Amino acid sequence: MSIPIDKQKPPPFMKQSRAKIWIRTVILFIFGTIFIIALYQDIKSGIFHITWALLVFFPSTVTGFLMRGFVPMHVHQAYRRITFSFDHIYFTLILLLVIAKVFTGQVPGLTIWTDIIMCVILGLMSGRLSGICLRVRDLKTRHFFSLDDQNNGKNES
Repeated sequence: MSIPIDKQKPPPFMKQSRAKIWIRTVILFIFGTIFIIALYQDIKSGIFHITWALLVFFPSTVTGFLMRGFVPMHVHQAYRRITFSFDHIYFTLILLLVIAKVFTGQVPGLTIWTDIIMCVILGLMSGRLSGICLRVRDLKTRHFFSLDDQNNGKNES
């Protein structure tokens, strides 16, 4: 049984794609800043090499990009909005990687593994964010959400 469009409420702002993308961007910026400083120090001291970082980062970015399909998205045609739901797979993966990074960071001989985990986390986060942005753009195009709607304040997703 569906609710008539005139009785439906618009989706909450924090579930809309624009808000979720900004939240993910801020989280990536924070993690990226912290991890890049740590990686820079390890690269500068000779513990880790930039080529190793790139060899881990790029495949992780591709994996993160492919994970965009796991993000539950819903189109609200009446309000011209796209919303996201919580992605349990991604959250669990990032949580496990952060825990592994913390543990490997405590053991002096495992610094290289800490750097590898940081590159994987950054790759997954940046690839997934890119994939989500493209997927939202594709959904907006397929459902005829125009840029004019967005600029006029009708579409804030």
